[in-house]
Amino acid sequence: MTPAINSAKKAKIAFTVHEYQHDPGSESYGEEAAAALGLDQAQVFKTLLVSLTGHKSQLGVAVIPVSHQLSLKAIAKAFGAKKAEMADPKVAERTTGYIVGGISPIGQKKALPTMIDSSAELQPQINVSAGKRGLEIELSPHDLAKLTRASFADIVA
Repeated sequence: MTPAINSAKKAKIAFTVHEYQHDPGSESYGEEAAAALGLDQAQVFKTLLVSLTGHKSQLGVAVIPVSHQLSLKAIAKAFGAKKAEMADPKVAERTTGYIVGGISPIGQKKALPTMIDSSAELQPQINVSAGKRGLEIELSPHDLAKLTRASFADIVA
């Protein structure tokens, strides 16, 4: 059981956990998850941490489809920050309590401001990491937003 799954259970939301055999040689964790689970890439979202300049929080979380790239300009604007850049992976791991490739937006050690790409709202269910490589949690995008106190914004390039 991961903190992400425990948080979803505690909130009494509907979710499904999907497990697959993670390939350590995989170059894209999210695309690997979509392929292994036979899901459309529009339904599988990756969790990225950004460093924010000019924002009360130094870090923010972006949840975007695995088939897209994050727009640093758009995420900075969505957070009301002057600038955003990808966070150092070691800082991301230390702050969230998860390892890169298994960082879930749910149940992080420290609650961070979170933005979910607005394309998630077009899907009845989305999949995000459940807190370790090879483990995904499927839930409604609005339940994800509720769990993470997230907002929706256009944040992909």
